[in-house]
Amino acid sequence: MKRFRAGLAQINPTVGDFEGNVRKILDGMGEARARGCALVAFPELAIPGYPPEDLVFKPSFIEANLRALDEVARASRGLSVVVGFVDKRDDIFNAAAVLHDGALAGVYHKRYLPNYGVFDENRYFQAGTDTPIFTVDDTTFAVNICEDIWYPTGPATRQALAGAELIVTINGSPFHAGKAHFREKMIATRAADDLVCLGFVNMVGGQDELVFDGGSMFFDERGELIARGRAFEEDFVVADLDLESVFRARLHDSRRRKEKLQATPAVTRVALSPLPAAEPVVGVAARVEPPLEAVAEVFRALVVGTRDYVRKNGFKRVVIGLSGGIDSSLVAAIAVEALGRENVTGVTMPSPYSSAGTRRDARKLARNLGIEFQTAPITPIFRAYKRSLAKTFKGLREDVTEENIQARVRGNLLMALSNKFGWLVLTTGNKSEYGAGYTTLYGDMAGGFAVIKDVPKTLVYDLARHVNSRAGRRLIPDAVFERPPSAELRPGQCDQDTLPPYAELDAILEAYVEEDRGAQEIISRGFAPETVRAVVAMVDRNEYKRRQGPIGVKLTPRAFGRDWRLPIVNRFRER
Repeated sequence: MKRFRAGLAQINPTVGDFEGNVRKILDGMGEARARGCALVAFPELAIPGYPPEDLVFKPSFIEANLRALDEVARASRGLSVVVGFVDKRDDIFNAAAVLHDGALAGVYHKRYLPNYGVFDENRYFQAGTDTPIFTVDDTTFAVNICEDIWYPTGPATRQALAGAELIVTINGSPFHAGKAHFREKMIATRAADDLVCLGFVNMVGGQDELVFDGGSMFFDERGELIARGRAFEEDFVVADLDLESVFRARLHDSRRRKEKLQATPAVTRVALSPLPAAEPVVGVAARVEPPLEAVAEVFRALVVGTRDYVRKNGFKRVVIGLSGGIDSSLVAAIAVEALGRENVTGVTMPSPYSSAGTRRDARKLARNLGIEFQTAPITPIFRAYKRSLAKTFKGLREDVTEENIQARVRGNLLMALSNKFGWLVLTTGNKSEYGAGYTTLYGDMAGGFAVIKDVPKTLVYDLARHVNSRAGRRLIPDAVFERPPSAELRPGQCDQDTLPPYAELDAILEAYVEEDRGAQEIISRGFAPETVRAVVAMVDRNEYKRRQGPIGVKLTPRAFGRDWRLPIVNRFRER
């Protein structure tokens, strides 16, 4: 029986950390040797980190990446290694190096460059044209890079028709809710259509607003899942691939014989020297990690995104304004999970309009989470502001101006703690608020990382319940769930005084923002015309606010930020 043992090294690289990334790659190669692998693959652009964005315009960055590749190549004795890097020819390419037994044996250039959503690869790279396949001993394999494998008539089909028994696709595939299931179905379909074993290695970890969820996989030629790695954690996935089964399956597919004649000329063949004979190894039982449930998956993404943004930027501690409400409670719980309770400080900043209940719940939450808790009343500062402005505002009624002063005082206090102690401020606004502009510029938007800015309010409640369920106790107090949401910036204020019910608001925002539906189309779904027009108007006129807010974890197919690029000066209005 012809078997081939391959490994997928699911690592968490950091953009620009060549020393750290090389160390992770060398460790992965050591794991491959220890597990008896003939081939090991690492993620897309694993050497420079992904996405490097405009760093690739710096010649010094490209050269550092090539020096790191040379170090990895020299360390590849006894292995075939596939690893992502930036290749430099007459242009630069998103590339995969095929390293073999201590040297660079070949290079594959990504052919399909994504240029939508969070991706701008046409800005940076030239698309590849070659379609190589590699043969070592009696095994033929090929390489794809991320977007390439998503095309049903992409390079994988030609490579399989030309004889590739295994296709390794290296990926920097960012997370959004529901994507893992869809991605797995797509990879399974590609393996079955091309009658090829397929290894999919994805990176893991956070990079700015992106989170990579791992979940590296092997499939056989029938599209059956052989192995799946853990989600949101570094992992090493190994499988013994039955390549004899690939040969038998292809014998029964008469279509391939005609298609091969057309495909073969488009393929470049690279013969690799035989690897030194390895020690006999016992067969491995492939591990299939169970997928996470929907809410658990989103929670893990928030934790990993927060942890890596804080740690990779050199911060040790974070500070959060605790209002006693559901949003700040969830952010605090995420921070504790990501960084440890000893690295989280919660600050309650009561005003004249803060209720006894929210003060009590903020204190109780901090006690339940075991975090440092501080109280900094803003009433004296707020009154000082009002006295200072009394002459200018004489004869005018109090309105949103005085409400926003309170939010900005709180933002100033949190930023003062950040400056004095080096703590990163985590903001607590959610996607519903960002969409409607129900936030205060330089107030509750002031901070370094907006953890839940892509979480709709309705999902905030589901995530908070998940926090309590995981803990087996009420970390977030019951009263926080039961109390109507309120900014508490004026007497008796409730969010629903200004906004539609959140279930309705979130549905309209999803249609308008994520699906690009027009107002009339949304109205046709049964929403009140005046409500739809009001929400759409709020979204449109608050782009200037969103543009000035901190980044946060991307969770939905279309998040405010990279995915959403609207002009601020814009007279077009939905009707």
